[in-house]
Amino acid sequence: MLKEFLENIIKAIVDKPDEVNITEVEGESVCIYKLRIDAEDFGKVIGKHGQNAGAIRTILSAVSGRSGKRAVLEILED
Repeated sequence: MLKEFLENIIKAIVDKPDEVNITEVEGESVCIYKLRIDAEDFGKVIGKHGQNAGAIRTILSAVSGRSGKRAVLEILED
């Protein structure tokens, strides 16, 4: 559920939505989402001074609080 939520947010920001790939790694108390995007879209996802990435992480944290697991977003450049 969170993976699809993240995909929708990221695809709305980037120029190449087909290049968005999110891998979910679940642990006992943490769920890590590894986001791979095209190098040209890297700046759009990060935003000025990391504002976009920070906002996405804040939303992810708020939504994941209901599940009882902490969610972490890692942004990886292809």
